[in-house]
Amino acid sequence: MKIIVLVKEVPDTYGDRELSLESGLSNRSGEVVLDEISERAVEAAVTYAEANAGTEVVAIAMGPDTVPTALRKALAMGAAKAVHVLDDGLVGADLGLTAEVLAAAVRREGFDLVMTGNISTDGSGGSLPSMLGELLAVPAATNLASFQVDGGNVTGHRTLDQGSYEVSAALPAVISVTERMPDPRFPNFKGIMAAKKKPFETVTLADLGIAADDDSVSRSIVISVAERPARAAGVKIVDEGNAGEQLADFLIAQKLA
Repeated sequence: MKIIVLVKEVPDTYGDRELSLESGLSNRSGEVVLDEISERAVEAAVTYAEANAGTEVVAIAMGPDTVPTALRKALAMGAAKAVHVLDDGLVGADLGLTAEVLAAAVRREGFDLVMTGNISTDGSGGSLPSMLGELLAVPAATNLASFQVDGGNVTGHRTLDQGSYEVSAALPAVISVTERMPDPRFPNFKGIMAAKKKPFETVTLADLGIAADDDSVSRSIVISVAERPARAAGVKIVDEGNAGEQLADFLIAQKLA
């Protein structure tokens, strides 16, 4: 059994997040960390591997040259191997290109099960798992609060406002997990030291057979970006016998009535 866990490096949620007014890209000059939802996906995969002999967990991430730190944390948590997709052509990649690149990396590695977080804390796209299922031509069971593998199927529970659903898909498959999954373990010293000796591979777009400027693949770019205007002072209504009329006029002017 081979489980691929797709992880992502993101700006620390405890810091301020902002876009570069020059490039329109997320400002990553501050501290960057392994996304918490990625940690939960790694934890779920490693926990399964510990209980099922012969299971290999491979962590894959796409991003700049700071990503190896996040990948080595996944290795310290128990993943057996890490793959970093690093290429200048991926700067500012949209979801379409990201999905294509990650699908190619997963296909190159080989897999029985692909695991991701349901939504990243920076881009908050949430559609990547389904896009991967489409590109890999396998079923995608998304937003799972728990999962189990039984024979040639993966089964999980999806919790929505309307209720709880049980979904199942034949392997190979893609699943995404939510914050309802168990908390991730904290890497111990033994795990950190072991991570330094585990296989770590860096690949480029050429290695994956992908051209970032291929017009046949959908791409999107940022046209413009501007700083959010400062909040203006509110309108204060003083009741001098006509407060109701003033309020009505204000609501009409704001197209709220």
